[in-house]
Amino acid sequence: MRNFETDVQFLKYRVLKEVAGRAYDGNLMESYYEIPKIISPGPKATMRCCIYKERAIAQERVRLAMGGDRRNPNVVEVIPIACDECPVERYQVSESCRGCISQRCIKNCPKHAITKSKSGKAIIDPDMCIECGRCAKVCPYGAITEHVRPCERSCKVGAIRMNEEKKAEINIDKCIACGACVYQCPFGAIMDKSFMVDAINIIRNARDGENYRTVAIVAPALAAQFEDCSLGQVVTGIQALGIDYVVEAAMGADMVADKETDELAEKGFLTSSCCPAFVSYIQKQVPEMSDKISHNLSPMAEIGRYVKINGEMPVKTIFIGPCTAKKAERQKPTVDLWIDCVLTFEELQAMLDAREIELNQLDETPLADASPWGRIFGRSGGLTEAVLQAVKEKKLDFEVKAEVCNGIEECKLALLKAKAGKLDKNFIEGMACVGGCVGGACSLNHEPKSRVKVDQYGKKAEKQEIKTAIEEYKVQV
Repeated sequence: MRNFETDVQFLKYRVLKEVAGRAYDGNLMESYYEIPKIISPGPKATMRCCIYKERAIAQERVRLAMGGDRRNPNVVEVIPIACDECPVERYQVSESCRGCISQRCIKNCPKHAITKSKSGKAIIDPDMCIECGRCAKVCPYGAITEHVRPCERSCKVGAIRMNEEKKAEINIDKCIACGACVYQCPFGAIMDKSFMVDAINIIRNARDGENYRTVAIVAPALAAQFEDCSLGQVVTGIQALGIDYVVEAAMGADMVADKETDELAEKGFLTSSCCPAFVSYIQKQVPEMSDKISHNLSPMAEIGRYVKINGEMPVKTIFIGPCTAKKAERQKPTVDLWIDCVLTFEELQAMLDAREIELNQLDETPLADASPWGRIFGRSGGLTEAVLQAVKEKKLDFEVKAEVCNGIEECKLALLKAKAGKLDKNFIEGMACVGGCVGGACSLNHEPKSRVKVDQYGKKAEKQEIKTAIEEYKVQV
C-alpha cells in the first residue's frame, strides 16, 4: 500500500478501487449500494457526524467514480452534502476587537451590517453582509478576519462561489477544469468525474484483440509517480490491466514541437495549445487572444491521431496522465475522434490495486520512442526548450522569445500584457498547474523533485533529436 498525501486522496482511492474491481468482474451495478458500507463499515462514524452521512457522501463519490451526471458537461462536480464544514461567514470579528470609539468598520459598511455589542465590540450580521471586505481593510487592529474557503482560494479564475445555501457552486462558463479545487478541498467535497468504468469496458470489449486493439498513451509526468519500481515495470503493469500496447505521449509532444515551431515562425506570435486548461482560460476569459492559440493538437491528441491512422488494426486509445482538464479536452470534436477515454494517475493506481498487480514484482517493458525534448513537456519550460531545439534542428532564421508561464496566475498576467501590446515576447508557453503537468491535480504526489525526475526520464531517451524520433517512430498495433 502506497502512502497518500492526504486522507482525502486515500478516501478517493478507496472508492475508485472498489468501483474498478467490480467493473472488471462485471458486477458493478449489482453491488453499487454495497460500496458505501465497505468505505464506512460503522457502527461509529470516523469522518463525519454520523455513519449515515458518511455513507451518503460515499454514495455520491461512487456515482462520480462511475462517470457522474453525463448531462453536465463539466468534469468537476461539487458534492453538496459534503460541503458544509467550512466557515459560513467570510468575515468574522476576532477577539482582537478592542471596541474602539472610531467605529471605522461601522462607518465603512455600505449595508449597515455591523453594530456594537454591549461591551462595545463589533458584531457582523451575516444576513446583511455582502462580503465586500471594507471593514477588514479599515480596522486598525486587524480584528476583522477574512475566511476564504479553500476551494475559492485555489480557483484562480473565479469559477467557484457560495450559493444561497452556502454551498460551493461551480460556474461552468468560467471553469477551466484545472482541478485545483479538487486537490485543495480538505473535505473532499469537490471531485472530478471518473471515466475509469468506460476504460475498463473498452478493455473488456476488445476480446483479446478480436474487435480492436487497446493502446494506452502515458503522459511524461508518469516518470515522477512511482517510487518503488521502474518505469518499465509500470508499463508492464498497464499491459497487465488488459492493454495491448503502451505509447509515450512524449512522442506526440515531439510531433507537436515540430509543427508548432513552423507555425510560430510563420505567424510571428503564438500561445501554446498543449495545456487544455490554459487554452480554455484564453477562450473563456481572454477571447480576444483566441486567434493566437496554436492550431496544433495537444501531444495527447496528436499521438492518438497518429496511432489510429497508422495502426494495422482498429484501435481504441486511453490516455493516462495527471490532469482533470484532459477529460474536458477529450470531449472536443477535434479530439474525441482520436482519444476514446482519459484516466488519471489516481485511477491507474486504483485499477492496478483492484487487480492485485504488484509493479515491483514485474518484468520491465521498454518504452523508448520519444526524444528528451518530448519527454520534458511534463514540466514547466519543457515545451519552450523543445521549440528552441526544433528551431535549431530545422535551422530556421527565427528567434524564439518565449514567456514561460508557471501556473494560471502567470498565464493571466502574460496574456493581459500581450493583449495590451506590452509583452516583448513572441511565444507564450502556458501551464495552468504550478510546476507544469507534474503538478497536476490528480498526480499521486506533488513533490518538488518531480521536475528532476522528469528531466532524468528525458536524459534516458535513446533518440536525441526530435527529427530522428519522429522519422524512426513506427506504430506496432
